Amino acid sequence: MDALEPAYSTPVMLLIALGAVVILLTLIMVVRLHAFVALVLVSLVTALVAGIPIGDIPDVMLQFFGSTLGSVALLVALGVMLGRVLEVTGGAQVLADTLIGRFGEKRAPLALGVAALIFGFPIFFDAGLVVFLPIIMTVARRFGGSVLLYALPAAGAFAAMHAIVPPHPGPVAAADSLEASIGLTLLTGLGVALVSWFVGVYLLSRFLGARIHVPVSDLLFGEIKDDKEADGASRPPAFAVVLSLLLLPMLLISLNTVVDTLLTAGTIDEAWWTDTFLLIGQTPVALLISLLATFALLGSRVGSRNDLQQLVDDALGPICSIILITGAGGMFGGVLRTSGIGESLTGALGDVGIPLLLQAFLIAAALRVAQGSATVALTTAAGLVAAGAGGLSELQLVALVFAIAGGSTVLSHVNDSGFWLVSRFFGMDEKTTLKTWTVMETTLGTMMFVCSAVIWTIG
Repeated sequence: MDALEPAYSTPVMLLIALGAVVILLTLIMVVRLHAFVALVLVSLVTALVAGIPIGDIPDVMLQFFGSTLGSVALLVALGVMLGRVLEVTGGAQVLADTLIGRFGEKRAPLALGVAALIFGFPIFFDAGLVVFLPIIMTVARRFGGSVLLYALPAAGAFAAMHAIVPPHPGPVAAADSLEASIGLTLLTGLGVALVSWFVGVYLLSRFLGARIHVPVSDLLFGEIKDDKEADGASRPPAFAVVLSLLLLPMLLISLNTVVDTLLTAGTIDEAWWTDTFLLIGQTPVALLISLLATFALLGSRVGSRNDLQQLVDDALGPICSIILITGAGGMFGGVLRTSGIGESLTGALGDVGIPLLLQAFLIAAALRVAQGSATVALTTAAGLVAAGAGGLSELQLVALVFAIAGGSTVLSHVNDSGFWLVSRFFGMDEKTTLKTWTVMETTLGTMMFVCSAVIWTIG
């Protein structure tokens, strides 16, 4: 459902959004109500108070709950099964040992982040994070300390690439709205993503990891086992095999992107083979193919077929709560989006008369805070500022895309489904997630804006 006209004035709509977030955090952190129940309850009450027609409320809630599940449930389930097999057979340990051997123990978080930047080029945030989970957990278990030291660099790398670099949908849509060059956005965005990640994520993760201890969660991959107790074959799989299994979804998704780009440009004509590449390069299908390849190459190391079935069955159990909470987080964000709260904020900011680059950042940030989705904030903000982008140079248009990307990244909180994924994957409560993930997303987005300002000045 499209956003409705705001039922009340901008100050009232802002108070409704703020009150909803405060009540939600109070229910979860003080009353200790389960996050899923709290999110559903607050979504319902917010829809009523914000003026969404009563008859439409169930449809709005179910629509956004279902759409979030549709994008998350398959990825999380397939990714966790793949990760569990890699973990049990020693594949994740092989990857971790190789990374540490190349970069050294002290640079393990840097190695994870750099690898995630590379994997994050074609793979969306949630899919990349799920695939990387067993590697993050294995490295964290080996060296100890707070899991934040290893989780934040990798998760932040996927977030940076998803927000800035084509072919991800947000920056592509923003560049299209502003009539900026996709190629220049891509080439410049790689540098902006790297700088923003290093300063806004990697350096901050070292600071937070040294001060906030988050133990390695046993939720997804079981208890820590030493070498003598480890499951699977005594000899771990070859590094080349494990790396190939992780690169396979990246390759398939990249093929999808290339074929789609060539079709759009008219370079090639639609045929059976283009449709095939588009199908197998869809993220859920690519992960399914990778999972089946993992079963074929590593399944015998787990044991019999019954053992393998039991293993993946056990892997799916703990993620049910994660999937439901993430879907409810998407529902809450969708209710806020439909209520028109984002439009109230952007309308107020658009009349302030501040410089275009800062206006773009603030409008995107307002949309991000109001409704949660970074991609929606990015694409909507680009459309709103496009009217004022006439006469800008190519480089300034690209800088505008990055400013919007920065605003759409900051202040991830309880109406963002990604907030709940990170919280549950790494075993953090809501307060800790706000102190770590929310802060990191804000420093990352701020660095994007700083980079955009530098590019704007040059352009």
